[in-house]
Amino acid sequence: MKALLIIDMQNDFMPGGALAVPGGDQIIPLVNKLQDKFDLVIATQDWHPENHSSFAENHHNKKEFEVIDLNGIKQTLWPVHCIQTTDGADFHPHLNAGRIEAIFRKGTNAKIDSYSGFYDNAHQKATGLTGYLKGKGVTSIYFCGLAAEYCVGFSVLDALTEGFKATLFEDATRALNEADFEQMKQRILEKGGRIRLAEDLF
Repeated sequence: MKALLIIDMQNDFMPGGALAVPGGDQIIPLVNKLQDKFDLVIATQDWHPENHSSFAENHHNKKEFEVIDLNGIKQTLWPVHCIQTTDGADFHPHLNAGRIEAIFRKGTNAKIDSYSGFYDNAHQKATGLTGYLKGKGVTSIYFCGLAAEYCVGFSVLDALTEGFKATLFEDATRALNEADFEQMKQRILEKGGRIRLAEDLF
């Protein structure tokens, strides 16, 4: 079975949000169209506590987007975003959420960030997504959402590690930094993933 995984289509990642991805709202119509092409549609949400260690304001004399060492892991310090139960953590109102069968939340542990929908950044704790997908008989996962070089890209890499076939729809994602996205696409291809255009399905 093939599944569509929609990554973090939340208000805080949209233009005007706390951690806006340029053009993030532009992919919503395509993401909505894509859902009709798949029998199983699932989604992830960033779901942070207020004291999350990835927030710059929780570190003395540190600035947003500064990179630090956090318990042995390179960590970009972000603006406060996607706080649990806030409007910023909600899906964008134009996203068709009616076909989303399950939502996997990540970044709930204040001590470690979690880009991937499968694991935290240290791979210490699984979200349960792998077991859920394998229980459904999923062998191929197709990815869309935000942001391309972070939560989308690392989810694709983990899917490949977990033994799934993984395809990134590059026209159904947007990046914070295009150069970093190019590097992520190269990593995905080198690991055996595919990159294609969602529009080719229509």
